[in-house]
Amino acid sequence: METDKKTPSNITRSYLRYLKLQRGFSPNTLEAYQRDVQKLLSYLADEDKHVLDVGLEDLQHFAASLHDIGVGPRSQCRILSGVRSFFRFLQLDGYRTDDPSELLESPVLGEHLPEVLSVEEVDMLEQSIDLSKWEGQRNRAIVEVLFSCGLRVSELVNLKLSDLYLDEQYVRVLGKGSKERLVPISPRAIKELDYWFMDRSQMTIKPGEEDYVFLNRRGAHLTRVMILIMIKRQAVEAGIAKTISPHTLRHSFATALLEGGADLRVIQALLFFNDTATTEIYTHIDMSTLRQQILQHHPRNMRR
Repeated sequence: METDKKTPSNITRSYLRYLKLQRGFSPNTLEAYQRDVQKLLSYLADEDKHVLDVGLEDLQHFAASLHDIGVGPRSQCRILSGVRSFFRFLQLDGYRTDDPSELLESPVLGEHLPEVLSVEEVDMLEQSIDLSKWEGQRNRAIVEVLFSCGLRVSELVNLKLSDLYLDEQYVRVLGKGSKERLVPISPRAIKELDYWFMDRSQMTIKPGEEDYVFLNRRGAHLTRVMILIMIKRQAVEAGIAKTISPHTLRHSFATALLEGGADLRVIQALLFFNDTATTEIYTHIDMSTLRQQILQHHPRNMRR
């Protein structure tokens, strides 16, 4: 019975009961706190971590994952506030002896321009990757696909072989809200993928994982946090002082197109922002126009 008490679902029920009976929260507030906790628990389940075993670093990776899937700073602050409340309860009720969320920082609100990498810095990032390691070519392909296609990290980890139309230079992407879009892919990214596929063909792949493009050394698809950690470590190796994440490469994709002369509306459509105005813009720009804009204005498609 002790084990049952400590399952995430039972812990969550105890937490919500505490909020209702001892804190007197309204049903709407309870629902909001439950959503926050569920986001954390879903993330931990993906990472094969139990909530009673996580530390500050795990929570920092969770916070970074919120940013990487496009959660805005204000929403991040609210979710992390709910997470802190949850861990205070775990300590108060004897589930844990510590509170790993005490030093968990929230994003700073206000005007903030995201970091971007220049084309030269992206090249530095790729050139710093050690190709003698088994994962070296995989990591180079990841960086190049993120930069050349402007994908979210969640879109990258779920990318399938069946989504690739490399002869036509397109990638089919499943984005937020299960919305599909076609994204042009550069010859440079295709070349890096082809090199990775040579290494990938030598791997033993777990059943059910055969269609994923990017795999770990155990033959399973990657997680967002694995890619976040890799990008951050590689930035240090490359001597890049900026604080970057996979999302930085998405911003760099947009910036490179804008600086190359691409139309801002087209960039919004390529990034597939989820607001109504951008969706309306997208319906008036056909794929041939999107493809032409990338071919003309992205540095990976320009002849040198």
